[in-house]
Amino acid sequence: MNSLNTALALDHPACIAIEQAHISTLPTSGRTTRVLASPQQLRQQLPLSAELSRRVQQQREQVRAIINGEDSRLLVVIGPCSIHNVDEAVEYAQRLAELSSRVSEHMLLAMRVYIEKPRTTVGWKGLLYDPHLDGSADMAQGLQLSRQLMLRMLELNLPVATELLQPLAASYFDDLLSWAAIGARTSESQIHREMVSGLQLPVGFKNGTDGSVGIALDAMRSAAHAHQHFGLDAQGRAALVETSGNADTHLVLRGGHQGPNYDAQSIAAACASMRKVGLDASLMVDCSHANSGKNPQLQPQVLQSVLAQRAAGERSLRAVMLESNLMDGQQALCDNLQYGISITDGCLGWATTEQMLLGAVQQLQK
Repeated sequence: MNSLNTALALDHPACIAIEQAHISTLPTSGRTTRVLASPQQLRQQLPLSAELSRRVQQQREQVRAIINGEDSRLLVVIGPCSIHNVDEAVEYAQRLAELSSRVSEHMLLAMRVYIEKPRTTVGWKGLLYDPHLDGSADMAQGLQLSRQLMLRMLELNLPVATELLQPLAASYFDDLLSWAAIGARTSESQIHREMVSGLQLPVGFKNGTDGSVGIALDAMRSAAHAHQHFGLDAQGRAALVETSGNADTHLVLRGGHQGPNYDAQSIAAACASMRKVGLDASLMVDCSHANSGKNPQLQPQVLQSVLAQRAAGERSLRAVMLESNLMDGQQALCDNLQYGISITDGCLGWATTEQMLLGAVQQLQK
């Protein structure tokens, strides 16, 4: 199976191998457990420097200002559907960082560092869970590589964005994030709403897979409140967690079973629903998924619609999400993977991505 690149691990000055503890089997449960490093241990082994910590805070404030309508720039969360090769991810990030400096007056680019992938049934679950792409489930290595990769993005001055799928994994990385998403299948989850209420960063809740926005709006209202819930402390022990609430949430429109929901009529309906329940009408349009019929080549068309609506005065449209990689398309997981091509959803290649964003800047200047 695809060999895992180790250049990132070797280059990182704080690289210390995470030692897996004993394996235990619970005969009456059908489960085997492997003890992993605690969040605190991983953070100590791969620390966030004071300089990068300040950078994260600045990036969060920038994202927050855009989402709250205080900064007129467009937030663009962009990158591979999922990360499966760290060298590819770093190369993409280097290109994105260079482009970011060229468009920063009108856009804030944040890189998708998606290390977890929700599965409808079964399949590869992401770098965090299976970094060797062979079903070996080396989560100890997955945790280490994922945190190292996010630190590398910060060193390139890129805000880090991800989807938080497994609440128990969030505390391994949440100090590095400037933006996070809660997916269409988990926006209804009480556990995810409680988790978001304790995060100190902007979070987008996606509409349900059926296209309805009610679940996401309920999630935003829930996450804004304080909660007391079951969780883990920094040492990985069971704990009562108390949160203060997160007011920096917004709605992500990703389409649904009935089709896209980025058109002007859908935007107006979403805004009306938000205002009706006392929420600020702050929207991100996910240009992939059902909004593009899972055809990555249609993502620029969705972006064009968002830009046209903004130009017509729709100020609720504050962010977009795009799936992009070094090369166009998608490939099946196999023994001979092609470099720079997604192994999950299809993506736009870099040439199209760069042209699309530079063209968008010209429209935003008008």
